[in-house]
Amino acid sequence: MSIPTADEVRELIRARVRDPELMMNIVDLGLIYDVEITDEPSAEVTMTLTSPGCPAGPEIISSTQREVHTAFPDLAEVNIHLTWTPFWNPDMMSDEAKDEFGIF
Repeated sequence: MSIPTADEVRELIRARVRDPELMMNIVDLGLIYDVEITDEPSAEVTMTLTSPGCPAGPEIISSTQREVHTAFPDLAEVNIHLTWTPFWNPDMMSDEAKDEFGIF
């Protein structure tokens, strides 16, 4: 049985889950707020979207859950917790993402 660390889950999301409109991974976009691995073991991913009406939201959420569960089948569950606090803004993006979008 191979249970991933929170960092391993975050890196998997960085490598495999992109915002289909912005074509950037959701970790560097700043959409992943927290990843926890519980004793069950399950992955608890707290995330947000760029806006409450984000048309790609359902796809991003389901892709995150599917990719984590596929990569780490020993997890009993992969739970996505969507939050709007704090509300996402471009300052949450990584330096690499800001460079890509020309935000200084």
